[in-house]
Amino acid sequence: MIETIEQLEALYGTPKAPSLVKVANYVTAEYGAFIKASPFVALATVGHEGLDCTPRGDNGQVVFIEDDKTLSLPDWRGNDRLDTLRNIVRDPRVSLMFLVPGSNTVVRVNGTGRISATPELLQRFAKSGKAPRTVLLMQTKGCTLHNMLRNYGMACYTGLV
Repeated sequence: MIETIEQLEALYGTPKAPSLVKVANYVTAEYGAFIKASPFVALATVGHEGLDCTPRGDNGQVVFIEDDKTLSLPDWRGNDRLDTLRNIVRDPRVSLMFLVPGSNTVVRVNGTGRISATPELLQRFAKSGKAPRTVLLMQTKGCTLHNMLRNYGMACYTGLV
């Protein structure tokens, strides 16, 4: 069993330059285009009860770019368990993983979140006369992309190999 960071690094080595330069602490134009095209995002949080990863999707864009450091995610009516929202209230660390159908790439954004129920903000996202219950506002700390074809397991799963 690997039990120390030293053992892990001895096995894997250090990150190569390409994997480090693709990390940005803000939403770049390339990452922004991917976020806008994504109808699905996995939202990961941590809380007292443990970890939570919840799917969020919509017809069209699901997460919106407020500025190069802020993302917004409207929260539409769901199962009302509130696991994710409770976690964010207690611990603001969040991670988003964006998927675009047909793409072999995912974009991951890490940061901190807060939940807003400001009427003006809710009305900005209204659809068919209905506003979301809340909006998650995320301050980005790191954005990166991953090419899933490098992951042999994903390539097998999708039938690409």
